[in-house]
Amino acid sequence: MAELADAYALGAYGATLESSTLSWPTKNIMKVTIENKKGLNKDLKVFVDKKTIETHMEEKYEEIKKKVVLKGFRPGKVPKEVLKRQFGQSIYGEVLDKVLKETSTKALEENKIKPAGQPKIDLKSHGENKDLEYVISITELPKVELKSVENIKIDEYNVKIDSKETDLRIKEIAKNQNNFVPKKNEETAIKGDLVAFDYKATIDGKDFTGGEGKNTQIVLGKDLFIKGFDKELIGVKKNDSKTFDVILPESYPQKEFANKKAKFVCKILELKKSIETKIDDEFAKNLGAKDLNDLKVLISKQINDEYKNSLDALTKNQILKEVEKFKVEEIPENLIEQEVTILSQGMKEDEIKKNKKDFETKAKKRIKVGLILNAFGEENKIHVHENEIQAEIQKQLKMMPGQEKMIMEYYQKNPSAADSLRGTIYENKIIESIKSKAKITKKEISKEEAEKILKSAHEHSHDHKHDDLHEHKNEKQTSTKTKPIKPKKAKSTSKKPSKLKKVSKK
Repeated sequence: MAELADAYALGAYGATLESSTLSWPTKNIMKVTIENKKGLNKDLKVFVDKKTIETHMEEKYEEIKKKVVLKGFRPGKVPKEVLKRQFGQSIYGEVLDKVLKETSTKALEENKIKPAGQPKIDLKSHGENKDLEYVISITELPKVELKSVENIKIDEYNVKIDSKETDLRIKEIAKNQNNFVPKKNEETAIKGDLVAFDYKATIDGKDFTGGEGKNTQIVLGKDLFIKGFDKELIGVKKNDSKTFDVILPESYPQKEFANKKAKFVCKILELKKSIETKIDDEFAKNLGAKDLNDLKVLISKQINDEYKNSLDALTKNQILKEVEKFKVEEIPENLIEQEVTILSQGMKEDEIKKNKKDFETKAKKRIKVGLILNAFGEENKIHVHENEIQAEIQKQLKMMPGQEKMIMEYYQKNPSAADSLRGTIYENKIIESIKSKAKITKKEISKEEAEKILKSAHEHSHDHKHDDLHEHKNEKQTSTKTKPIKPKKAKSTSKKPSKLKKVSKK
């Protein structure tokens, strides 16, 4: 029989059972009494009579009787007593697990109880030919007073991008485009030229790994090949050969050659000079636009989006601060403890003790907002569908070309990562729903005004980081900063009875 604790730890509570789900009578399957009620904490005493257990045992014996093969008996003809001796303990364990799952789920549902954190199940009486009695110890989610979100006031910004700003960005892009044309044979290499060459290098007259290259190209003055190498090629012409010494860098891949003097013999194949990129329709097409006017529209939108994402984050914080004003009757202590553990993760014990009150204050605020968001999500029937999770994963794949396989394997091997993604999507849908109902003041602002607003918000956040609900050095460890808090699943504590390259239009 599977460990009861394992069954509940795997999230069996409330789950849809497999094909061998027990067929419960419609009435009198159990009796539930609520006792030891203290605030949000309470115990549910559950009683299931032995006849109900026996009925399910009989059903299970009939089920395995058709499948079991024992020496000396024909298939399907093994006596019940033989089956009982051989498989009784295992069958009882399986039945008990299922009865606990189904009755605990039903007990909570019928009493309209939503647990905060993992409920605990403690077996009081159980066994074959015995009534089943157990206690579910829970901390209940508190009641949330949802005010009308229509009264929430928020600002929504649209950044108006001046055409001069767009032209400046396009010029920056053009400046960074590599546009080289061949130089005449009699012209010499100067700083900024592209030089193509073959080389052969030796150390103390001997060849070494990496000491030969064909059609190597460098832009003189950037010193990206080997420090001091570029200046040796200043003044060379096409078809020249030049020999000189340079010191190999300390970071040379083959450590035994690092910091060694190497003699290079270079054959100059071609010289090219940089010319100013002409900003025209052809330039725009190379960046994925239809023409230059289309490029300007796309660049303007791109700049706007860069500011919009940051300004939208401010709008979201406005919503969360307003939501925090809603009333929650009590914050469960167990949730506070869990959140403090997350906030203090990776910190030393003395540092945790020193900042305990600060952590608890942050935890209460975060939990409160999470409870309110979840209550709003439930009231407005907001759900996350599988296709939304897959769409978000696909978005991540497009953002990380070449790493698609690694990302997919990560989600396949880490179900909790998909759950975290679900939480993020759920929160965003709730925020968008609140936003759609709130009183929005739309403001069209300039880029300069946007920068002032963001700078002010950043300075305010920095000055008040110890009081800010959403700022903490460990915040990256959670999928969202104020995750909606949902009821948890039961867990038994009893022992077993046994930079831009292309402009996207998307």
